[in-house]
Amino acid sequence: MAVRIFSDSTCDLGEELADRYSVSIIPLCIVMGEKSYYDGEGIGQKEIFKWADENRTTPGTAAVTSERLESALRPAIEAGDDCILFTIASGMSSTYSLAKLFAEDEGKGRLHVIDSANLSTGIGLLVIKAAKLAEEGMSAEAIVSEIESSLPRVRASFVLDTLTYLSRGGRCSSVTALLAGTLKLHPEIVVKDGAMGVGKKFRGSLESAVMKYAHELEPDLKDAETDRVFITHTVQEKDYEIVEKVREYLESLGIFDEILETRAGGVISSHCGPGTLGILFVKKA
Repeated sequence: MAVRIFSDSTCDLGEELADRYSVSIIPLCIVMGEKSYYDGEGIGQKEIFKWADENRTTPGTAAVTSERLESALRPAIEAGDDCILFTIASGMSSTYSLAKLFAEDEGKGRLHVIDSANLSTGIGLLVIKAAKLAEEGMSAEAIVSEIESSLPRVRASFVLDTLTYLSRGGRCSSVTALLAGTLKLHPEIVVKDGAMGVGKKFRGSLESAVMKYAHELEPDLKDAETDRVFITHTVQEKDYEIVEKVREYLESLGIFDEILETRAGGVISSHCGPGTLGILFVKKA
């Protein structure tokens, strides 16, 4: 009997990290007009942004399907393995509710569903922690307890280049988006208690805003667990130097054993748009 780790696709770990830590990814859905896609399968950031700009709207997103839940989880459950499944914050998607129903109906007491109360690599940090504990031989129940104690300490935030995508998706007003663009403001989006809120607002170019944001985080970064920190982004190739400068800054602090970079998956990209960058970590207990 083994402990298997699963996550929905909003963890934004990417294929390489998912493979490294033996994490199985279950995709959410992306709806672009009359076509639907599974997150990470046949559709990427470039296609999403191109479609969104051409159609002047934001792609829709939907929870995991019962079919994909079953095809991913049933073989492990029937093999007698214990399964831990991470989902995006329950307030942001019905994925958690659907997974809990599946656990009650089909889980046979072996499926543990964790509401991450987060998104993107805010989830990914927890997923990797669980995967490493499973590798060390910890029981599913003990892993769940350890993860639940870590949930409030995850720090997930992002700086957005534009509010256009959030405005199109109804997550902020068009007036707010227009003003932010006119005043060259780059808002910080902070995830807290399973919901997104606006933090600080940075003025100037995207590079200037991102570096101010990174420096503002320094006190918290110095009080973070040192295992790893994520840079997760939707920065396009022409601006990639921004990502490199953030990495150089984090390296200069000499805090983290590992600085991981991932591109946001399709669901997260659909809502935040291009030019978004976040620094995500876990504070010490």
